[in-house]
Amino acid sequence: MNPYNDELMAYEDDAEDRYDDYDGYEEDDFDTGFEGNEDSYYDEDEYYDEEVEYIPADDDDMYDSYKTTSIGRIDPNDRTLTVVVKNTSGADAEAILFGANEEAAQPAGVTVTVEESSHKEVREESKANPFKIVGMKMSVSNPLQFDNVLKINKRTATGSNSVRVYQPRNATSPQNFTQGLIDDHNFEMDVTGQDSIRLLLKDGVTVVFTFTIKARANMGNLLDGKNVAELSTAPRTTGLPQLDLIRSKKPSAFGLKPKKLVKKIVRKRPSPVRRRRGISMRRRPGGRGFLRRRR
Repeated sequence: MNPYNDELMAYEDDAEDRYDDYDGYEEDDFDTGFEGNEDSYYDEDEYYDEEVEYIPADDDDMYDSYKTTSIGRIDPNDRTLTVVVKNTSGADAEAILFGANEEAAQPAGVTVTVEESSHKEVREESKANPFKIVGMKMSVSNPLQFDNVLKINKRTATGSNSVRVYQPRNATSPQNFTQGLIDDHNFEMDVTGQDSIRLLLKDGVTVVFTFTIKARANMGNLLDGKNVAELSTAPRTTGLPQLDLIRSKKPSAFGLKPKKLVKKIVRKRPSPVRRRRGISMRRRPGGRGFLRRRR
């Protein structure tokens, strides 16, 4: 083949690559004569060469958002809330934990305190910096208090109110040697201004909750151009060596492992063998039939 023809074929190949994804053809613009018989006369692998390009999964520019390094870390010593609830009213009364937006008052004789700060401070912080609780210890002065369920409420400003019921007795196990203590690693709750816990306290009972914060939003990170999410990577301590060893494996971001994504790009071009026969074959847009051109 002379240089002139080589140059023409180079321009043709370049044009075909540029318009390989063109989808502006109408279905009936071309009549190939092979409709319904493509498989009988042509094998796609026989007339086409494939050029495959892979984009590696560790491309920092494309997949930086999947990496756990984009999420802040919570100090293991700064993730515990110890909430003490007492009822000295002389009768059973309902205590309210959190619920910053509603700001419902506690019944007379019921007090809710937070050992690390104050209940008011926790309420205010949950509005701007909501957090997620994963894991709870509940200690009671009277084991009969476990018979009363916890109601986890989510109340919105539009008036909707959803309630989930948590039964403390479901968390009792032979490993809890004290009748007045439970440790539930599976307890989960989002704490925003809309969320609250309501608990009916028996008269004269003291309940101590120890909540472990797993994730929270730190809006101050915006000032540094960082991700507002912060995650606790250290496992919560249960006091039972067997369980603590099992849970010592560090979790990934919000329990999700980064996916190793690979993008595969396939470009098809007519085989040189077919070109030498004087026919250029190109699949019709939509996958039906071929476009044939005589040279």
